[in-house]
Amino acid sequence: MDLKALYKLSYGLYIVSSVKDGKFNGQIANTVFQITAEPPTVAVSINKQNLTHEFIQSSKVFAVSILAKETPISFIGQFGFKSGRDVDKFANVNFKKGETGAPIVTDNTLAYVEVEVIKSVDVGTHTLFIGKIVNAETLSNGEPMTYAYYHEVKNGKSPKTAPTYIKEEVKKSDGAKKYVCKICGYIYDPEKGDPDSGIAPGTPFEKLPDDWVCPVCGAPKSDFEEL
Repeated sequence: MDLKALYKLSYGLYIVSSVKDGKFNGQIANTVFQITAEPPTVAVSINKQNLTHEFIQSSKVFAVSILAKETPISFIGQFGFKSGRDVDKFANVNFKKGETGAPIVTDNTLAYVEVEVIKSVDVGTHTLFIGKIVNAETLSNGEPMTYAYYHEVKNGKSPKTAPTYIKEEVKKSDGAKKYVCKICGYIYDPEKGDPDSGIAPGTPFEKLPDDWVCPVCGAPKSDFEEL
């Protein structure tokens, strides 16, 4: 069975956030979709291992921030490859408290919706939270980031808890030496460099500053290995 056929399904890229006992958490998600127009209803699939799942299950509310195409990969990594159990994901991030009490990330956000859960469906490793939209706002015009753009242009990877995660074989480099992050799978390609971090194309891995970190998950150079 060729599961790569699933890559042809199209998705967006969002931050799904919630609240529990006055504490905030959020995560990257790509499986957010509208179910009905009247009343306006959406659904999101969240892994049961994720802290955001615990928060939504408790509060029965969540917010969805629709990310812009220009969103830095480091910002995505902040919400996608770090756990709210270990770090405050909202530190140094602009957000506001919504009508439901859930935090709404406003950095790199084109629009957002606030949702009250009306039904939960157990789908094995994940829960499908279905909810009615109780508030929505457009913050700026622009093109939303797609999951395909994130993968193909930003060279982004999927967390292992993502509903669309498929283990990929990492091929050995047959040209300039490439290095892969052992934490998140990000591949540093010298030909592309890391423009978001000020690393120009053509910069060999060995020439990267000692304090350079993985632009996705923040891992140090020592957590990279040669392909």
